[in-house]
Amino acid sequence: MKEKKPFYINGYIGILALVVMLLLGIFLFYKGVSNDQFSNVVVAIILWIISLLFLSSLTIIQPNQARAVLFFGQYLGTIKESGLFITVPLTEKKDVSLKVKNFNSSVLKVNDSDGNPIEISAVVVYRVVDTAKALFDVDRYSNFVEIQSETAIRHIATQYPYDTFNDGDLTLRGNTNEVSEELKKELDERLSVAGVEVIETRLNHLAYATEIASAMLQRQQAKAILSARQTIVEGAVSMTQMALEQIQEGQEINFTDDRKVQLINNLLVSIITDKGTQPVINTGDVSE
Repeated sequence: MKEKKPFYINGYIGILALVVMLLLGIFLFYKGVSNDQFSNVVVAIILWIISLLFLSSLTIIQPNQARAVLFFGQYLGTIKESGLFITVPLTEKKDVSLKVKNFNSSVLKVNDSDGNPIEISAVVVYRVVDTAKALFDVDRYSNFVEIQSETAIRHIATQYPYDTFNDGDLTLRGNTNEVSEELKKELDERLSVAGVEVIETRLNHLAYATEIASAMLQRQQAKAILSARQTIVEGAVSMTQMALEQIQEGQEINFTDDRKVQLINNLLVSIITDKGTQPVINTGDVSE
């Protein structure tokens, strides 16, 4: 099905033309009766029938509303303009809203790409752009939007982990804009058959499932500590290396292997430890 325009004219102009036809019919009818002209009577009756048929097709369309016109089951087209119109008589008319609508999905429990159960929901903002597809290609396009939206949310949630400490990885928690954009693209493909355009999608709820929330919190804390320790160790090794190079170059001191190992150990301990260190002054070896 493809949307198209039916035959219709401005309602005010149409009413004026129909009133003229009615008056002309009345004039011809009395003229025919008074002069015994049967043809004038027939023409008058035909004009009255045509006028009444087109008056019955008078329709009013509100702003941001559309009306599909059906003639004995055949789709003639859709009127999208607002106002008063006269269209094909003896037709059935179906209203379709063109307003922007929101769909707030229920909280869904799915597994992310790591297999962790999470709770997720999203808001989908959409509108009808093709009334023919919305009315005749799917059964109740609003229900179709809801079911396809929840299906797409489930599919997107399984493509990404909830969280990770690896730089560059897309996650549901850390990359909500990118995830929402992927959700919008998938919904555009799914809902195109219903003549619906997705304006925006946005995640509005994201959390671990209640049965594993405490365990995953401990896991997150452990990963954060491990990541922080790794950064500290890398920085401590770099600082120790620079300290040794500056001491040897600036003071022209050559350390023995044992003294170098001891110095490295002291520097690493003082940098890495999260508690205050107690300095020990070495005055040299004491011989008895």
